[in-house]
Amino acid sequence: MERPAWAPQGIDLSVPSVARMYDYYLGGSHNFEADRAAARRAIEAFPGLPKIMQANRAFMRRAVRYAMAQGVTQFLDIGSGIPTFGNVHEIARDAGDGARVVYVDNDPVAVAHSRAVLAGDDRADIVAADFRSPASILGSEPVTRLLDLERPVALLLVALLHFLDNDEKPHEHVAELRDALAPGSLLVLTHASVERGPATVEQGDRISDVYRRGGSTLVMRSSAEIARFFEGFELVEPGLVPLPDWRPDGPLDEEDPIVYSGFAGVGRTA
Repeated sequence: MERPAWAPQGIDLSVPSVARMYDYYLGGSHNFEADRAAARRAIEAFPGLPKIMQANRAFMRRAVRYAMAQGVTQFLDIGSGIPTFGNVHEIARDAGDGARVVYVDNDPVAVAHSRAVLAGDDRADIVAADFRSPASILGSEPVTRLLDLERPVALLLVALLHFLDNDEKPHEHVAELRDALAPGSLLVLTHASVERGPATVEQGDRISDVYRRGGSTLVMRSSAEIARFFEGFELVEPGLVPLPDWRPDGPLDEEDPIVYSGFAGVGRTA
């Protein structure tokens, strides 16, 4: 298999990656045939998947603008993925002055491409690290250089936590990150679910199986299970709701029902 010039050495091009599949759903070009094949199987199992990813991105943009309006100008985006148009630092800077952003991902392609995009930017950087090791993120050079943890930070966990099963202790990791943040910090979160949308439990099982066969976990959780991630945070209005329903920019009449296959929320620490 021919290795593109942008592909870091040492990665197995035959194994699909969550970040590169997400890139494919969004119409990006930083993915390999293994990622595209797995993504096509996922779309077959769960039609409308690209629209869900677009709804995720749209929520993220609204939440970043909300954070900036609340005076929270520091962002820690874990599981940030491969940069596409409208990243956190771009949205934040469009919304106001002084935003500082640290991205975190464990996918080598996401890290390499982020470094290229952020080259020469003294207010944004990328950390090669894993959500399951909060200490390595919090102690990283970009975090200590760019973020003041004595002031509020917006912690973004967008379309991340459904890739961890309960054995990987995602609630404990969120709590560890929460406890490191100053009062007034925000948790911005989305999570896949079949509780409210038109997709069936069987479709959820099928897409989970596609990811499992590719070596990744995908867990559909209920709204009650997802709400547990906000322990220690106070949910801001309108609470934990389907993706399009969180402070929409306009009327929702034309939304495809499939984009209700997930929940979104923003919480604030006291």
